[in-house]
Order: sequence, then structure tokens, then C-alpha cells
Amino acid sequence: MRTLVLNAGYEPLAIVSFRRALVLVLNHKATIIEADAEHPVTGADASYERPLVIVLGRYVRMPRTRRVPVTRRGVLRRDAFTCAYCGLPANTIDHVLPRSRGGAGSWENLVACCTRCNNQKADRTPREMGWSLSWAPVPPRGATWTMRGADRALPSWEQYLEQAA
Repeated sequence: MRTLVLNAGYEPLAIVSFRRALVLVLNHKATIIEADAEHPVTGADASYERPLVIVLGRYVRMPRTRRVPVTRRGVLRRDAFTCAYCGLPANTIDHVLPRSRGGAGSWENLVACCTRCNNQKADRTPREMGWSLSWAPVPPRGATWTMRGADRALPSWEQYLEQAA
């Protein structure tokens, strides 16, 4: 029961509960773009459509320097749970330049890795192993990374999230 909130410029802003979205609509701060007519919200006086996507009436300035925090789950998700060395399913992460050699825990130095490759590589670099990365690790971008819960997007949200990417 979540609702996508769009800024006045139709860029994704946040994901809130349907109750919070309904309060914004009833206070005339937002307008419903898409609603779930099959599951209305019934109040004491009236029945309302359950909002799926709303747009704010006024533009809200958001800082452009939102950085996505580096997490194990985030690295695995960014790399589609695929090992950067062999292409098999990944269940762990690896520092391309090992921490013992000054490698940082940054998006540019972490990749998803299977247990077998991680154990074989140990504290060596891919070059020393004669391996190459399947892709260059880069920080993730887009609305699905800066908004909490956007990775489990509803089908009705797809068109709005794609525009922001």
C-alpha cells in the first residue's frame, strides 16, 4: 500500500504510504494521477480512490548531490547478483584492489563475486590473477537508487521512474 510521489515537474520524489498520499490530496497539496479503483479507502463520511501515483502542486527543491551509500546489498543489486569475474551467480562482494593494499570500500572498487572466485583471488589484483572484469564498477544512478523502496516498484510506476533515469 505505497504511493509514488512526483514533484511538480513529474520527477520521482519519494514513496510514501497511501494514507500520507491521501492526506496530501485532501489538503489540496497534491493531485492523484493514477489510482486503484478496485480497493477504495472508506472513511466515516465518504469513499476515496486509493492513490498509486500523485503529483505535488508546488515544486520542491531537492539537492542534486544525493549520494547512494555503499552497502553489500547495493553492490550485489547493482551487478545483478552476477560474479564480475566468471559470470556465475554471486553471493559476496570483492574489493578489486584489496583493502590490504589500500583499496577503498567505494562503488568504484567493489564488485559482486561468487565464493569460488573470491577465495581464489584472495588479496591479489585481477591483473595478478590474469583475470579481467566483465564490466567497470561505477556508482549507481537514477531514481530507483535515490528513493527508498523504488527497487520494488509497482507496474504503474514504471513509466515515471523510467523518465527519471
